[in-house]
Amino acid sequence: MASTAVSLSMPTVPRKRRTPGEIASATPVDGEKKVLLAAPRGYCAGVDRAVIAVEKALEHYGPPVYVRKQIVHNVHVVSTLEEKGAIFVEETDEVPEGALVVFSAHGVSPAVVQSAADRQLRTIDATCPLVTKVHREAVRFARDGNEILLIGHEGHEEVEGTYGEAPDDTTIVNNPDEARTVQVRDPNKLIWLSQTTLSVDETLEIVSILRERFPALQDPPSDDICYATSNRQAAIKKIAPQSDLVIVVGSANSSNSVRLVEVALEYGAKAAYRVDFANQVDESWFEGVASVGVTSGASVPEVLVREVLSLLADYGYGEVEEVVTAQEDILFSLPKELRATLKERGDESRGLGGRVTRPTS
Repeated sequence: MASTAVSLSMPTVPRKRRTPGEIASATPVDGEKKVLLAAPRGYCAGVDRAVIAVEKALEHYGPPVYVRKQIVHNVHVVSTLEEKGAIFVEETDEVPEGALVVFSAHGVSPAVVQSAADRQLRTIDATCPLVTKVHREAVRFARDGNEILLIGHEGHEEVEGTYGEAPDDTTIVNNPDEARTVQVRDPNKLIWLSQTTLSVDETLEIVSILRERFPALQDPPSDDICYATSNRQAAIKKIAPQSDLVIVVGSANSSNSVRLVEVALEYGAKAAYRVDFANQVDESWFEGVASVGVTSGASVPEVLVREVLSLLADYGYGEVEEVVTAQEDILFSLPKELRATLKERGDESRGLGGRVTRPTS
């Protein structure tokens, strides 16, 4: 019998870290070592609501529960829910007819809702209420004859969902360069909306460019960038000038986490990096570093931040100063489709918040 060659991948060998002593001797630190811990950070109310919606669906309906796209943009959250029985798919046509599917916090277009209905899927809409607000604005403004300039990153799930509400009346503006060249059909019937997780400063820059070109450009009734994105950026702006190094905990596809790295560098941090987990922190970053700023994106559970703080403590950064720039107490109710089931079954869960400790009711 002829043998067949089998190629086996080499097992991953954990990288051996340099010791605190080796790091200290490489470049002496000028000053006392400390951590500046941003507050607020981590889970926002919309993320908490979406994650618990999947957990409650699994608890009350049993696995599998299908989720279109990642429920939130965080590797740890997604893998944890997969272990509990959630199945993540890209599109609704991957879900068996009649099954239960949860729409992610980023929202979906009407076409996706219709696709789910065509397949007779049971649905739970975990779209963040602040994203839903932008969807409703898009529908209303398009209905009134306005053209919409949607500031955001083309291809991001949230932008796809908002664009899908009024595709014939919406143009996506990705950056300041596009703001300088975008063409509109009537500059007197024009309004801007934005993705909720953008850089506050860059969004204002884009709006300024657009308004210079189109003086009649209307503002949305209220700020589209969500409170959590604004608050986390404000916190890192305060910490960055005092930080030799900033570590942002968050995933690569998390827009608000990526923005935090950019904002940290823009506002004076000497270096800034994004990691999903503490084991991705490179200890060579600590060479010559006295102050380390730490924050996390709005999709990040606090346990991941604590693991980073534990690693920092091992390298002499045991003093932690929490820098508080805002208090968050916003609560969102669970999706209505789920609330009815919880009521029937005596589960009294209601409001969910973006705080470190989840409320129990």
